[in-house]
Amino acid sequence: MNQRIIVGVAAFIALCAGIVGALYIAPPGFKSKLEPQYFQSYPEPRALAPFELTDHQSNPFTRSSLMGQWSLVFVGYTFCPDICPTTMAELNAIYPQLQQIDSDMPIRVVFVSVDPKRDSISRLSEYVSYFNKEFIAITGEHKSLFPFVRNLGMMYAIAESTDNPNYLVDHSASVVLIDPEARVIGRFKPKREPGKLSISDSQQILEDMPVIISK
Repeated sequence: MNQRIIVGVAAFIALCAGIVGALYIAPPGFKSKLEPQYFQSYPEPRALAPFELTDHQSNPFTRSSLMGQWSLVFVGYTFCPDICPTTMAELNAIYPQLQQIDSDMPIRVVFVSVDPKRDSISRLSEYVSYFNKEFIAITGEHKSLFPFVRNLGMMYAIAESTDNPNYLVDHSASVVLIDPEARVIGRFKPKREPGKLSISDSQQILEDMPVIISK
């Protein structure tokens, strides 16, 4: 075989080997930069402004209560007929798997009641305990709740008179994620499909949380 051909074949083989190596053989210390598939991160982490609320055990709940943990936060109310109980049940279903994620900081679920007139501390305690005794429920007066919820990037509104005992509360259905520095970093938005409840997909949360925590 012509020497020039031999050299050309050898060079081609070396080039192919180099490409394969670059694609499949990671150098020591290399970490794959996976990205969340469903989580919608904010352009910059949003520091929470100081707030004072109360948890379902009558303890003060402030910004420091969110430090040192990952918090999946959902806004709603206990009289909610559909989205709230469904979302809470979905979060409970994946909670054992969330606890198995390799992390120095625990993952917690926080339910924010925006209906303080009907959601007493005892009712909140009974409500979250029904889903999971490790879940946290918080509430407070509207003057504290509204800026806190807005700071999360969420909203709520009572569109009718509360004289009606069966009044409804409009509220965001996303699940917001707060990092261990008490910063809002993004949210899992509800899936919108005709004829189905608009709730955040728990399996999407479960799939993305290990990636988010490892970043």
